[in-house]
Amino acid sequence: MTQQRPMDRDDALEDFEPRRITLNNSEKTVHVSGKGPAVIVMAEMPGISPHVARFARWVRDAGFTVYMPSLFGRDGAAATAEDGAEVFRRACVSAEFRAFAGGGASPVTQWLRALARLAHRECGGPGTGAIGMCFTGNFALSMMLEPAMLAPVLAQPSLPLDTPAGLESPPEELAAVRERLEREDLSVLAYRFQGDAFCQAQRFAAYAEALGDRFDARTLPDSAAAREVPPFFAKHVPTPHSVVTAHLVDEAGHPSLQARDEILAFFRQRLTQGG
Repeated sequence: MTQQRPMDRDDALEDFEPRRITLNNSEKTVHVSGKGPAVIVMAEMPGISPHVARFARWVRDAGFTVYMPSLFGRDGAAATAEDGAEVFRRACVSAEFRAFAGGGASPVTQWLRALARLAHRECGGPGTGAIGMCFTGNFALSMMLEPAMLAPVLAQPSLPLDTPAGLESPPEELAAVRERLEREDLSVLAYRFQGDAFCQAQRFAAYAEALGDRFDARTLPDSAAAREVPPFFAKHVPTPHSVVTAHLVDEAGHPSLQARDEILAFFRQRLTQGG
């Protein structure tokens, strides 16, 4: 199993293979580790932190090949509050992301769909899973336009930032995803903390309206969130937010650890023969 690592120091990611992967004429680093069906782990702000890497290792140790793309930030960094804020500012104006309402799905989701297709080809199995967090939270839903994608998890999807009830996916994308979910008997698993200022109840209500009972929403009480968090979260994230990373409490029986186990079980059910 994964060894305990300090969450307040940079993670060398030495147990991942950093691969330069070109898809759709765009090259990105993807950190790959493990064996078994593929699961794409997309980092929250401000990047592949020690907490995100810990979650990726949990997925790997559960019997999957993790593909962890570098989308922003310095990989493995335990970012300062200032560095994290700068990563956030750059992402908000990047052409790859659409942080605010009205822009539609972020263009990077097309690259991620191609990554899901490649990962399935490389790893086999029924298909590919993916989890997006915070800034990338909705990306796993957009990736359902790729047939290889079978198991999408949305952890505190936070875009668009300026409209609590808004959804990043345009109506035609949501309709196409819902049709596929119903046709193939699939579902979307989603998590948030009750008092999360960046992913409020209105957003989950909008997803439920768009996707019907195929949207499996689970809300954790704020009391389940870790009290001690990294500097970026302490300064810039005033409410419980990161269900399986910075606000997770790694104690047996804890609600946030149960959420992690539910996600791993969801991946096993969808991606391994026989469930």
